[in-house]
Amino acid sequence: MAVKNRPKYMKIIEAAVDVIAENGFHQAQVSKIAKRAGVADGTIYIYFKNKEDILISLFSEKMGEFIEKIQEEIKDQPTAKEKMTTLVGTHFFQLAADRNMAIVTQLELRQSNKEIRMKINDTLKNYTSLIDALIEEGKLEGVFRTDLDVRLARQMVFGTIDETVTNWVMNDHKFDLVALADPVANLLLNGLSH
Repeated sequence: MAVKNRPKYMKIIEAAVDVIAENGFHQAQVSKIAKRAGVADGTIYIYFKNKEDILISLFSEKMGEFIEKIQEEIKDQPTAKEKMTTLVGTHFFQLAADRNMAIVTQLELRQSNKEIRMKINDTLKNYTSLIDALIEEGKLEGVFRTDLDVRLARQMVFGTIDETVTNWVMNDHKFDLVALADPVANLLLNGLSH
């Protein structure tokens, strides 16, 4: 998205993550987001149509950064297995480092209306496509079973990662999410391999 004043736009996005995580989406008033961002209430509407647009934009921006970081981390890994292990570790590390974003992605986005969920799913397709590509690569390398249904395997991979993070958020971050990266990756790789 081409935004005239990107630093201010991103400041609003960051403020929205914090306000939504602290108050829940339905209780997160635009005025609270504006105050946290250090802008006038009306400034929000220069960049966003409404609170729902803020949530969609927030997810699109943050998920874009999230996927770029994972792509950067896996690009130099020599095998699909190492790439998958790195994907899991990077996913957990990024959300452990930004607990408010974890709360927003794991809880608040799931309570949104169907229109918001559909727009969020469009953004999420970039991530699921990345997982699909890793599974295909592993099949071509002969390290993953060649009879794997890529769609089903992706659901297993994403679902396991996603549920682990949701459990961490629901348990108020009481365990070390990053420490689970290798055990989760090993579990997934054992399911994908011969």
